[in-house]
Amino acid sequence: MRGRPNLYTSYASESRLFPTRTQQLAIGIGFILLLLMPFDLPVIDQIPLIRFLGDNSWLRVVNRMLIFCIAALGLNILSGLGGQVSLGHAFFMGVGAYTAVLVGGPGSSNLWGWGLPIWIWLPASGVVAALIGVLVAPAAVRVRGLYLAITTLGLVFIGLHLSRIFPEIAGPGSLGRKWPKLEVRIWKEEEPFLDFSRDGHWFWFDITDNQKTYYFLLALLIIFALWAANLARSRTGRALAAIRDQDVAAEIMGVPEVKYKTIAFAISSFYAGVAGALLASFAGQMPPEAWDLILSVEFVAILLIGGIGRISGALAGTFFVVLSPRFVEEIIEWMTEQAEGDGAFSGMWDFFISLGHGDFGFISINETALGYPIPYSSLDEIIYGLLIVLFMLFEPLGLYGIWINIRNYWKGWPFSY
Repeated sequence: MRGRPNLYTSYASESRLFPTRTQQLAIGIGFILLLLMPFDLPVIDQIPLIRFLGDNSWLRVVNRMLIFCIAALGLNILSGLGGQVSLGHAFFMGVGAYTAVLVGGPGSSNLWGWGLPIWIWLPASGVVAALIGVLVAPAAVRVRGLYLAITTLGLVFIGLHLSRIFPEIAGPGSLGRKWPKLEVRIWKEEEPFLDFSRDGHWFWFDITDNQKTYYFLLALLIIFALWAANLARSRTGRALAAIRDQDVAAEIMGVPEVKYKTIAFAISSFYAGVAGALLASFAGQMPPEAWDLILSVEFVAILLIGGIGRISGALAGTFFVVLSPRFVEEIIEWMTEQAEGDGAFSGMWDFFISLGHGDFGFISINETALGYPIPYSSLDEIIYGLLIVLFMLFEPLGLYGIWINIRNYWKGWPFSY
């Protein structure tokens, strides 16, 4: 509209994913940065706390983060959009992983596997997990809240037991079996024309296996994120939000609770199944104990820290939780260098870092049997716990809530108070 370009003139213009030019510009710049991210940045490797971004090894951590983003989006649909508390996300990821190894893994005399290509085993992992989610969904109608969380928690223990009694699928012993590689083939034994596990050459550039995997996972994440965003704006998304806010009132108004809770469980399980298959294939070999309660709690922490109910919150929480251990490593390494040096402030870092036996410091570089000082390997778990407590006490909306407060402050500046 002339003179008032930001005024919405239709429902379609208001409900667009990126309605303003500022958002469109930010998305465009962000997309360009994501495309350039896999390449080495020689300037960054001189900055102490983020110098690991200057080499290619960190890209493997980012690839793991992209897989976790897909799984977090699935749990956000169930818990954030639908209001269903679930601690069984790791179970559905395990279902997707074992479906992938059964459909795409090689078979032998003591291992089951059909050896089918990725364009079959990757969708199959999500479909099988979704079907099991549909079977579990009736429990979401009968129980809710803490009781639903305990019900889904039981699925994790059932999955761990089934993985032990079916070594033909999970593999013998505690090492597990090897998952199918991330490679694209037409059929079983044909030579892959796109192998993400090997270095290669694209157009005029040499590209590493981590870089190829990054672009593949980034494309999948964009697809799943757009699907989740459009789902939230659809009839199904509005129905799930109504059930989340007031299920009795929603059913009185004609919203079928059973139908939409089943849809939420199916879609969330599909996301988890695909993410589990990708995670197992990316890792190469994972034991059955990898799909345990700790993994489910980690995704709950992702939503709580990032901001439950928001796609941006799920992505930001995943970025924070997955990359925070790497940042902790860099901080400890930098503090250790300062403590070992002869600078004027080296004594100050001795108060925090224990370099050897008998040194005073809160954080121990070498593991200690007595548990004091704090072992370096336990810092990530301590940080997770502290962040959850702090966010629940001071900002229940997580990182998304912090961003909203900052944005609203600058919108009203200098009259903010």
